[in-house]
Amino acid sequence: MTAVDLPPRSLPRRAFDFARELWDVLIRPSSVFSLGVLVLAGFVAGVAFWGAFNTALELTNTEAFCTSCHEMRSNVFEELKSTVHFTNRSGVRATCPDCHVPHNWTDKLARKMQASKEVWGHLFGAIDTREKFVDHRLELALHEWARFKANDSLECRNCHSSQSMDVSKQSPRAAVAHQRYLFNSEKTCIDCHKGIAHRLPDMRNVPGWQ
Repeated sequence: MTAVDLPPRSLPRRAFDFARELWDVLIRPSSVFSLGVLVLAGFVAGVAFWGAFNTALELTNTEAFCTSCHEMRSNVFEELKSTVHFTNRSGVRATCPDCHVPHNWTDKLARKMQASKEVWGHLFGAIDTREKFVDHRLELALHEWARFKANDSLECRNCHSSQSMDVSKQSPRAAVAHQRYLFNSEKTCIDCHKGIAHRLPDMRNVPGWQ
């Protein structure tokens, strides 16, 4: 059998051969560029990649990005506008990322990866109407409350520090609750402050809710 008569290679075989040839090229010493040039090029490429990646990460960490989808702009964002977290006497305002994205880089990246399923829901119209959003409100709230519970209300504590609280300036009910539950780590912020920025769903079947 001559070379002309060889049977065609299968697609997996061709892909494997291509990957092997590419790997050979990558590990073969360069006959054109010096080691210094290659190192410098790699460094520049790494800086460019890191800059682009971090810029994209920060651009998706803004209120403008969060409300660019009508699901958020027409529902939860409108609810936020009527709360003390949006407008208050001190002029300090919490934006979407302040409450829903961790501030430190590693946790922020993990949260962004989790949020990829929210993009999937947007593309397939999971809550693209007011009716769908209301139907899923409890499910969405439960997921977010569970996240807050698991991280000890980290996003709340980025602004509200128990060490800085002056309970003498709080209402008697709030002062007692904070001293009894929060200061002793028996409960975390989200246990008592559900619905602080958005309307509550039907809470009749939520365990522990009073």
